[in-house]
Amino acid sequence: MEIFLEYAWVLLVLIVLEGLLAADNAVVMAVMVKHLPQEQQKKALFYGLFGAFIFRFAALFLITVLVNYWQIQAIGAAYLLFISIKNIYEQKFKKEDEEDDGVEEHNKKGKGFWATVAKVEMADIAFAVDSMLAAVAIAVTLPEVGNFDIGGINAGQFGVMFFGGVVGLILMRFAAQWFVKILHDYPDLETAAFLIVGWVGVKLAVLTLSHDKVAILPHEFPHSATWKITFWIVLLLIALGGWFLGVSKKKKQEAQE
Repeated sequence: MEIFLEYAWVLLVLIVLEGLLAADNAVVMAVMVKHLPQEQQKKALFYGLFGAFIFRFAALFLITVLVNYWQIQAIGAAYLLFISIKNIYEQKFKKEDEEDDGVEEHNKKGKGFWATVAKVEMADIAFAVDSMLAAVAIAVTLPEVGNFDIGGINAGQFGVMFFGGVVGLILMRFAAQWFVKILHDYPDLETAAFLIVGWVGVKLAVLTLSHDKVAILPHEFPHSATWKITFWIVLLLIALGGWFLGVSKKKKQEAQE
């Protein structure tokens, strides 16, 4: 009974954790597909979520191997920082007559449907490793159940990680669709969304710098209360600041019309 309660409690913690990770993952996915027509947005999100399930499921079995390759997180961090800086720069400095180029221009810039899906899947790989590393850190605190392992992890601990991950993906599905709708209704929130994408990139960079083979930051730092509180405070400040500015600007535009 004691072991059951311990597993139930850790599963609840993992579900909350996966929900929080799903939120920032969903923002990234929503921003990436925003430029597509509405029907293609839904398809791109479907493929992205399907890829997220495949990569997270694979990461469950391979996490004991993947944990040795800090380059995966490094590539993910660099990629998210790149698209964040690139898109914010384009929003602020590109000419007004370049803003409404249509679908053909999107395709020229690699922003067509399949190019977008490919970018979403690239981000999914980094997110899968990030999610599973966080899950492993919590699941390994549980007592082992049974005498066999799955993917180098005790079967009982593996099961908790699996169910927590599935719930996280379900939450991500609804969160991503909601974020796409918000960005459509309040286009001026896009800058804040890309800032969040960049901040998530910083999060992956911190994970990379604390890897045992890099060791620029202490290994425990990404999991410390100080970093977690800092990350979520900054993310909420960006989101709230963008929301108030976006809503305020939309109200002014509606008043002028």
